[in-house]
Order: sequence, then C-alpha cells, then structure tokens
Amino acid sequence: MQAAQLTKYAKDFKLVINDIPVPQPGPTEVLVKVRVAAVNPLEQLIGTGSVKLIQDYAMPVTMGNEIAGVVAAVGASVTDFSIEDAVYARLALPKMVGFAEYVVVDQQDLAPMPTTLDFAHSAAVPLTGLTAYQGLHEELHAHPGQSVLIPGGSGSFGQLAIPLAQALGLKVFVSGNARSREAVMRLGATQYFDYRQENYWEAMAPVDYVIDTVGPKELTHELQVLKPGGKLLSLKMGPNRQFAKDHDLPWWKTALFSLVGRRLDAQVKQAGGQYRFIFVRSDGQQLRAVTKIVEQEHLVPALDPTVFKLTDVNAALDLVATGHPQGKVLIQFAD
Repeated sequence: MQAAQLTKYAKDFKLVINDIPVPQPGPTEVLVKVRVAAVNPLEQLIGTGSVKLIQDYAMPVTMGNEIAGVVAAVGASVTDFSIEDAVYARLALPKMVGFAEYVVVDQQDLAPMPTTLDFAHSAAVPLTGLTAYQGLHEELHAHPGQSVLIPGGSGSFGQLAIPLAQALGLKVFVSGNARSREAVMRLGATQYFDYRQENYWEAMAPVDYVIDTVGPKELTHELQVLKPGGKLLSLKMGPNRQFAKDHDLPWWKTALFSLVGRRLDAQVKQAGGQYRFIFVRSDGQQLRAVTKIVEQEHLVPALDPTVFKLTDVNAALDLVATGHPQGKVLIQFAD
C-alpha cells in the first residue's frame, strides 16, 4: 500500500510517498481501509520537530492523525466492530499513521461514524471534537451555570466546542469574524463579538474559563476577562510544568517544560488564574459522546473545497500551514 512518510525533522520538511506492507491487526485491533484523512496544523508541528519533546518518532514515520474509513478486518478479540462498518478516529500516539491506504487502530480508540455525515465530513470531527470534550471535562472540569470565552471560536474548533459546552450548561461567549455570527449563535453561543467591531475585553463580564485558540498575541486580552481563580486553557501556547505532571513525563522533561512555561504561568498567576495546555489523546468512548452531539445538533463541519489525493499531500500541508483554507483540508482515497 502507499503511505506518506516523514524521513527527518526539518523546518521545510516534505513527505515522501512510499510503498509499505499493509499492517496486520492484533487481537484487539481493527484494520481500517481509509476513505478520507484530515490534514491539521499538528502535522506541521510534528514535521518540524516542534513537539518531539512530547512525542518523538522513529524515522521514517507515516503521518496523519485523523481518519474516516471502512473496517477491512478485525482481530480475534474485537467485539465492537465488524467488516464493512463505517468508522472514524483520532489515531493514538505514537501511531499517527492516517496518510496511508490502510491503518490499524485499537478498538478502544475507534468509534462508529456519525450516521448524519459522509466520510469527508466525518474525518473533520475527531481531533476538534475530542479536544473540546477533553478540554471541558478533564482540563477545566466545567460545571453547569459557569461561563467560558472562546476567542477565535468561529472556526472548526468552536463548531464542536460551543454545542459541547452548551450541553454542559455553560454560558458560551465567542469572538470571531462577522460572517460567522449567525452560525455560531445557532450552535448555542450566549453572545458573539465581531472582532472588527468590538473588543470583548471591554464589553463583557469576567468568565470562569477561557479556551485560547489564537496564541500569545491574545493572552493579555484573555486575562482581562478571566475571573480570579479561573482557568485559561490553550491549544496554542505550549506546555508547562502542570502539563508534564499530568502526563507523568520524566524528570528532565518536567524540568524543561517548567522552564519553558515559567513566564506564561507567572502571567496567568498574576492575573489570579491557572494555566493549562492540552495535547489531545485518542478515546473511542469520548468520541461516541461527541458523535451524539454531532447527530443531535445536525452539525456539518466546514470543508475546504480543494480536492487532494495522497500524492498531493505536500500541497495539502502547505495549504494548512500558509494558506487560508475555507474549512478542514482533506486527502481523499480511492473507494
């Protein structure tokens, strides 16, 4: 089978299409024929070596971490899936091997595909859906009646985070572009701020939580609206000591992340809050919970219209890294 592989970390890395054997599922594993794989900023972080302290890879490594496809074979102990089932997943570390014609996935990381979506739209759900779910439930421990701000929440993350937060009973405040206002409000947002017309930090009361999707340039404004004792969860600003402790990393990584995150921790602490960073993991049961929200709310992720095949993988990566995609960028495989 063909697979897109990274041979070395580099700022200007390129993936190579190689012929490799079709993997064989173990007792608890499922062999999935990939129909669609999603391309994410995470691939850029992996290829440049930016996250190798969190997860390093033996080269060559097949890239890709989000897929939708059809079950082609199952291991002897697999009970939840059968051949021809439509499934999807955020692939587990370190087996992020989605840019390939076939992948092997442990059954605990896999979930049935939403009945309301096709393969393309389903492939756009797992990473953002699990990030939102784990962020709200495990990092923030959010409760009904509390409030959360999502700066930049008009994108793909907000499309799943907003209804998940609303289902938890949270008041959800979002900033984003003008054209997304109506769609975001339909998802259940309490209030929307058009960033070109109004500054949320001047117009809203403090919130219990902030989920940062923008990065360091927005930190000062985010801290202005965070309640004393509140939590700021970032998808962009990097790990700290707490992240290392939560993930039981070795002492030297803990020391390094403590040093790297020290300034950020101090800034958030000075504002009376706590800082958290999330690096999402695979989880089939949580993905099933996300699936219910997708089906109930009839959510349809936005997709970029450009059609990419596996041989176009580097162009797809470039679009995500330097272009302005109109939604999730996808790689289509033959049926």
